[in-house]
Order: sequence, then C-alpha cells, then structure tokens
Amino acid sequence: MECPFCNPPREALLYEDGLIKILIDSYPAGRGHLLVVPKKHAKEWNELTWEEKMAIFEGMELAMENLKKAFNPDGFNIGINLGRAAGQTVEHIHLHVIPRYEGDSKFPRGGVRKAVLDIEDENLSLKERWIKNRMSEEEIKKLKEVFELE
Repeated sequence: MECPFCNPPREALLYEDGLIKILIDSYPAGRGHLLVVPKKHAKEWNELTWEEKMAIFEGMELAMENLKKAFNPDGFNIGINLGRAAGQTVEHIHLHVIPRYEGDSKFPRGGVRKAVLDIEDENLSLKERWIKNRMSEEEIKKLKEVFELE
C-alpha cells in the first residue's frame, strides 16, 4: 500500500518545506484537523533526526498560528500515536493538531486522556461524524490563504 503521507493529494497539502508537510486530515476529529508529517518516511520516532523532530514541533506551531488566524478556535488537542497499541494506523509518524471550539463536545474534560478509554473512536467508526467535521471548500480556501498557498 502506498503511504498517504509520502504522496498526499495536492488538495490536502497546506505547507511544505525541506523537512515537513502540513496536511488536512482525511478523517477529521474536528473542523480544521491538521497533520504535521515529516517528509522522510519514518514509522518510529527514533528514526527521525533531532532536526526533523524539532521541525515537527515548529510545524505544530505554524499550524496552530494559522488555524487561529483562519478559524479562531478556543483551544487545541495535540497528539502523536506511536505504535499500533497507541492507535497509530498509518505507519508514518504524524502529529495531530485538532482545533477545539466551545461546545464542540459534550464532554471535553480529559482531552487526550480519553485515548486510553476502552471505547471505539466515533470519529473513525461513524462516517457521518468525520464527514461533518470536514472543512467546506470556502474554509479550505481561507486556510490556504492564511498558509499563503492561494
């Protein structure tokens, strides 16, 4: 299977430099859900150089800054799933940047701590949920303008 992060669809790409890409998540947990991905195909964190690791965190800051400009979220969830037991489904390291909005969840308390609850992720199992969370063409255009791609 071809890696979706090594060769992402052009419409998903918001930013690219020598070390990272910032992509629109295909199965968003919330409106504006982005991924920061190293350009080097690496499954394990320890396969990345220190420079690549720092570039991921710089990409996280860039993603948050531009999401704030485009959508003014009230908070963020940030996370990396390392290994299958932690929920990693694409074998290419990636950092999730999920903007959060007041009222977008009935139970926001606990945030990333919910990752260890023994319940299925409704964002992935309920297609209507991630379809609802996808950005409109207008929102994507606005975000690309902020990333200076338009």
